[in-house]
Amino acid sequence: MRKYISFFRMRLMAGLQYRAAALAGLSTQLVWGAMEVLLYRAFWLEHPERFPMGMEALAAYIWLQQAFLTLFSLWSWEFELINSVKTGDVAYELTRPADLYGMWMARSLAVRLSRALLRMVPVILAAVCIPAPYGLRLHTGPAVFLLFLLSALLMLVVVCAYTLLIYALTFHLTDPNGIMVLSVAAADLLGGGVVPLPFLPDGLRQIASLSPFGSMQNVPLRIFSGDIPLPEIPAVMGLQVFWSAVLILAGYLLTRSGLRRTVIAGG
Repeated sequence: MRKYISFFRMRLMAGLQYRAAALAGLSTQLVWGAMEVLLYRAFWLEHPERFPMGMEALAAYIWLQQAFLTLFSLWSWEFELINSVKTGDVAYELTRPADLYGMWMARSLAVRLSRALLRMVPVILAAVCIPAPYGLRLHTGPAVFLLFLLSALLMLVVVCAYTLLIYALTFHLTDPNGIMVLSVAAADLLGGGVVPLPFLPDGLRQIASLSPFGSMQNVPLRIFSGDIPLPEIPAVMGLQVFWSAVLILAGYLLTRSGLRRTVIAGG
């Protein structure tokens, strides 16, 4: 376990050095978040009774979505890992005295966390300065806030486990681009990226909530905004734990299966 923690720490420190890229993305997220809030505001002012979420809760959802974007965005692929399987460079990883899946998991966690740490604080500070009900406000007590933090960590594990499952498929597919595009589209629709899940039709919302995508950004953002009642939080977090275990096991087994079938030629 110590070697995985050391690798995680090294990748985290390396990721924190890309401040210029984070600054460029920061301005985009602030502008995009403001546009989304203004768009929903126009509909809310017209028919507030038809909104499944309050405007303050919705604004909190949007701003946190922008602050933690790099934690759950499935389009943020690590093509270095995918190309290492295609080119055979994964052989260098196999020479290390560590499990390949464990190293990939530590790397994915560190990369996503480092990107988020560089952007989340400025976005949150800017959103807090916006007047209510269009800014970011804490609507819950300390206990629910701690549940939000725990749920955010579970979300990170679910996202990384899901992306590693896609990476593991690279061992079995000639070209994984197709399934990568489909997985991003499914995550945006069923995970609350296009619109929050309460805005979806009832049938689709239930399917999305039970899918692994519904255990990503949907859960922690709605916990923070107060859209998920306290009695329902243990159930939705339990689903996050379930999908974490399922995706980690599936990714691990698929990686092991791929490595058994892999033949690396050259000298």
